[in-house]
Amino acid sequence: MTTDSHAAISEIDLADEDFYTWGDAEALWERLRCERPVHWNTRPDGSGFWAITRYRDAVRILKDATTFVSEAGMRLDDNPAATAAAAGKLMIVTDAPRHAKIRRVISSAFTPRMAARLERNMRATVKTELAMVPDGEPCDFADVASGLPLSVICDLLGVPQADWPFMLRCTRIAFGDSSSDPLERLEAHASILNYYQDLVAERRRKPREDVISTMVNGTVDGVALTDEEIFLNCDGLISGGNETTRHASVGGLLALIRDSDQWRAAAGSPESMDTLVNEVLRYTSPAMHVLRTPREDVEIGGQLIRAGEPVTVWIPSANRDESVFDDAARFDGARTPNNHISFGIGPHYCLGAVLARTELRVLFGELLSTFSGGELAGPVRRLRSNLIWGFDSLPVLLERR
Repeated sequence: MTTDSHAAISEIDLADEDFYTWGDAEALWERLRCERPVHWNTRPDGSGFWAITRYRDAVRILKDATTFVSEAGMRLDDNPAATAAAAGKLMIVTDAPRHAKIRRVISSAFTPRMAARLERNMRATVKTELAMVPDGEPCDFADVASGLPLSVICDLLGVPQADWPFMLRCTRIAFGDSSSDPLERLEAHASILNYYQDLVAERRRKPREDVISTMVNGTVDGVALTDEEIFLNCDGLISGGNETTRHASVGGLLALIRDSDQWRAAAGSPESMDTLVNEVLRYTSPAMHVLRTPREDVEIGGQLIRAGEPVTVWIPSANRDESVFDDAARFDGARTPNNHISFGIGPHYCLGAVLARTELRVLFGELLSTFSGGELAGPVRRLRSNLIWGFDSLPVLLERR
């Protein structure tokens, strides 16, 4: 099956990870919105899924967690046995009412005092990372951007700072580019799970102000969370929080480099940083798709979808829907209103959305006050993934003020 974005839509497999390293995904999504917004995607093995690319259909599906459930999986190519084992335990593959109860336990850790501590540490981390950018020499901003989100998630979970490099190394392998060696990915993930086990045991003995301590002491319907439930949700937090913010950072910088007027406008309006961050999130849309499964037959956009048929919502396409966003393909750091769905919408709205916005606000605030501009210093490489719309490499030359 071809992945040429100019081929007939029936010949294109949206799940082909290779396409996102070289193909024109934006052109493909635009075609789908125009020609076939509710599209049955047939895969090479004969299986398939529905692809939803318009904003209004995406919002309807994501809000309707009664009809469109998560426990059958939330992404393409998940291992069915692993999904079944995690359903009802891992928050993102759990439905109501248990989903809200697990979410309530984890969100109770986000106290004002913790938020203040995390932001202080964010600022210190960003200053350190940007200070290491060489003067007059290129660097790979994909590497620079990797330090902040992982440090925040580690801080949130309660991972001691001395272990952050270990977690960064393991998560890059375990949750990174899907072309890496499967055995190496498995070993890295096993190392992370072993680490969780030790940290959970430590927090049972000595609780602190972190998410793991909160989960250790949390209950759902009067029953304590099991170690397995804690491990699974730690996994969800560290993979989601790390990947999304990192790729939004890289994509946001690329957009500013490509439009120096936007760079100057953003640097001259630090009071509008929230508006800039909102556009970075819309434009980069790192979470590429989410999967839902209808409990019953349902009609979307005039198309009948049968109960049990996989339905994928393509977030970057919804965020570029011309009927919702003016000049949707253009990056506009002053865009308002900007009702993007990069964090989802409805009951499964991203738990870490406020934290991610704070990270991006701190990063771009420091970046724009430290550097007066930048240019590309080599080829931009996209990540090989159908789940994360991100970057493997962004070589840049940044000019200090």
